[in-house]
Amino acid sequence: MSFRKVIVAAIAVVWVSVAAVAQQDDAGHGSDYRTFTANGVAYGQVGDSYTADLVMYLAGNQFMVMEELITAFQAKNPDIETIYVETIPPGQIMNGQILKQGQIEGQDTAMNPDIYASVRVNHLQRLAQDGIMHDYMTYIHNKLELMVAEGNPKGIKGVEDLGRDDLVQSHPNPQSEGIFRFYGSQMLKDVGLYEKVTGGADCRECWAVEGKTWFTARHHRETPDRIEKGEADVGIVWTTEVIEAKKHDRKIDGVAIPDELNKGDVVGYAIGALSTGRNPYNAMRYLSWLGTEEAQGIYESYGFIPATAEELKLKPLVTQ
Repeated sequence: MSFRKVIVAAIAVVWVSVAAVAQQDDAGHGSDYRTFTANGVAYGQVGDSYTADLVMYLAGNQFMVMEELITAFQAKNPDIETIYVETIPPGQIMNGQILKQGQIEGQDTAMNPDIYASVRVNHLQRLAQDGIMHDYMTYIHNKLELMVAEGNPKGIKGVEDLGRDDLVQSHPNPQSEGIFRFYGSQMLKDVGLYEKVTGGADCRECWAVEGKTWFTARHHRETPDRIEKGEADVGIVWTTEVIEAKKHDRKIDGVAIPDELNKGDVVGYAIGALSTGRNPYNAMRYLSWLGTEEAQGIYESYGFIPATAEELKLKPLVTQ
């Protein structure tokens, strides 16, 4: 093995080690900032958002898909050597990184990613109002599920059980988490439990109802962590997050939510290229690739619901 290859291998080990520490220390938040190259994956190099050949800020709950997805894309587009990807709440991205300067661990992030995606097209329409995004497509779907401890020791059967007084709950916060702000909260309203579960609170990383309902800072890694630690009994998550946790033998289970309540009929992940991005050609190549059978199949293998051929066509964003 050449000296250069030895160095590259050593660096890869360091990158993996950093990710493992991040998982332990912050429920995995540190690995939501990734740079993909032919040599592997680097974590936390936020400065790459200014220099990479393709920069994407994406809805965080697809974090588990990105390594396989980006590796497959780069294999077909080797000239796109460096891809920087963030997978954090889309509300935080839009309001704290695109529409105004944001910081991650003390580092400024670029305000002009090439691509932005959310779990709701309204976020993209907001960018269209500012003239920095013009077209979008819906590229995958998801649905809600309840996450519980392995074996479901509390015997939770469905959404109605969230009204029980013996449960400690962990839910995404309503300020920056689209899953709760737009979907989970409405599901609770549909069954008449919104006020009881949330106390009408509007906060993050806080007790919405003291000792009963916790609102996370960034739910997709925190809720399984809290359940495993015995700090919560149940939480509203995406179905894909239950699937991902079980793949890694985490001590959790899922309780399916009936179709009339799980919001699968209205949840559509919307994506588009920003006109202010540095790499418009690469952005369009990626959006085109998302519509391929390979890309859709990768998402489906993680539990996402593929988009239709019509949804995968770029359409103009309508501003209000």
